[in-house]
This record gives sequence, structure tokens and C-alpha cells, in this order.
Amino acid sequence: MPTPFHTTRLVEFSDTDMAGIMHFSAYFRYMEAAEHELLRSIGLSVYTEIDGAAISFPRVAASCQFKAPVRCEDVLEIDIAVRRVGTKSVTYGFAFSHEGREVAGGEMTSVCCRVEHGRPPVSMPIPDTFAEKLRRLAAD
Repeated sequence: MPTPFHTTRLVEFSDTDMAGIMHFSAYFRYMEAAEHELLRSIGLSVYTEIDGAAISFPRVAASCQFKAPVRCEDVLEIDIAVRRVGTKSVTYGFAFSHEGREVAGGEMTSVCCRVEHGRPPVSMPIPDTFAEKLRRLAAD
């Protein structure tokens, strides 16, 4: 099984609620930012142009299970695994920890789409160059 991509993130004051605990919605922003970081690390982007077509990966599903609170200025460890690379979609798994303690786990699925300003996105097969790089990271 491949080693998950690893990154860290400092919990900012703006990511917390009135009780000083990281707000649940911040986990989804952290997952998206970590996905972008993973893609950049392998020479890809969540938004690119191929043969004159603008390609992006909108999210079609996202979930997160919360296990323990974290607070402002805690440093989160984030491990990202590519769980599945399909014909048109990719699914990532996320494990959040703080000081060795698991605090949350999540999953996000993105679909490859051709995007044009003023028109709805149209799903399309993931370009071979993308799919090949993503499959090298896949756990299956």
C-alpha cells in the first residue's frame, strides 16, 4: 500500500467557533487545500487546460467524521490517500490527527469536467496523464 501524502495545517482563529473549537466546516476547506497540495506535488492542478479545453474537478461528495476537538493554534497532521481512480472521478481519504491523536476522518470525491464560462460543467474521462499519476498514488 502506498504511503499517504502528508501535510500539516495550523488551526487559525477564524477556523474556530465561539467555544474556541475548530468549526466543522473548516475540515472541508482543509481537505480541499490538502487535495490541491497533493496534486501540485505530482505536477498536476485542480484546474488546467488540455488541448484548449478548461478542465477542473468539482466535488460531488464530501463527508467528515469528527472524533475529538482541536483548538486555535493546534497543528493538524493531515494524511491523504487516493482511494479510487475511476474513469471520470477520483476519491480521496483524509485522516486528521493532533499530537498523535486521531481527531477526524473524511472522504471527498471529485469528477473531471470540461468547464466553460456561463455553461454547466460537463463530466469527461480523466485525461490519461492525470489518471496515470493518480493511480500511482492509489491504495488499490
